[in-house]
Amino acid sequence: MIVVVANDLPPAVRGRMKLWFVEPRANVFVSGVKDSVANTVVDYLLSHCPVEAGGIIFKSSPNPPGYEIRTIGIPDKTLCEISGLQLVVEKLLEGNGA
Repeated sequence: MIVVVANDLPPAVRGRMKLWFVEPRANVFVSGVKDSVANTVVDYLLSHCPVEAGGIIFKSSPNPPGYEIRTIGIPDKTLCEISGLQLVVEKLLEGNGA
């Protein structure tokens, strides 16, 4: 499975994505394509989307934790990795001095 959430995809890329993906909301694409097709889609997105597209790609993976996260350009959310687990940072908490 692959999920793509983008800020603004170029029209040509968005049109190609609609061939294989369901678009439940604007610039949100979901598909259950095979891993080989998913890898091709990720490579296509990374090579054809400008930095301004600012998106994030969630792709299923046979290795733990079962998914892989890639970014297109500079996404709105920050990614971090803790013990090999890729996470999306929702909110940074400042230390309380304790």
